[in-house]
Amino acid sequence: MPRTAIIARHTSETRIDGRLDLDGSGQYRIHTGIGFFDHMLEQVARHGLFDLELTCAGDLHIDQHHTTEDVALALGSAVSTALGDRSGIARYGEAHAPMDETLTRVVLDISGRPHCTWKSGFTVQRLGEWDTELIEHWFSSFAQTAGLTLHIETLYGTNNHHIVESCFKGLARALRQAVTLDPRKAGMIPSTKGSLGG
Repeated sequence: MPRTAIIARHTSETRIDGRLDLDGSGQYRIHTGIGFFDHMLEQVARHGLFDLELTCAGDLHIDQHHTTEDVALALGSAVSTALGDRSGIARYGEAHAPMDETLTRVVLDISGRPHCTWKSGFTVQRLGEWDTELIEHWFSSFAQTAGLTLHIETLYGTNNHHIVESCFKGLARALRQAVTLDPRKAGMIPSTKGSLGG
């Protein structure tokens, strides 16, 4: 069955629409109104091999918080919906993502138990026009609605652009691994409980 989801989140703060295909080829069309943020979401699609269409009209005249958070919540929900009951998936994923002098490790479990451990950081307040204090919040919000136990650790690095990009590329590669269907699991739920949830 196709592992796709419609993305729709409409509030007084943001209007988000789009579509996700977990079994795509890395095609994307993304517009959030925050250029650097778009660039990071493109990394998720391209390196995760997910087809992603996403537009967000947010209250950027106030600040970037609602747009950043709501895109994370909407995309995480779409991942969860596209996975269905999670039968047959690899479930776990891990990746080391190098970018020049930077190396980030991302490890995740599609557990249904949302958690985000963040061990990274930035020495500048903005990348492009994106507020860097929102980046950790994006990963935490995405993990919440996707149902991920997510650990992100930048092992070393000095260039802020490289640090954030290695985090997003690491997420893409780890998530791609985790959502892959494992033929040895023969469609079984990858848990001794018989379900993946809280």
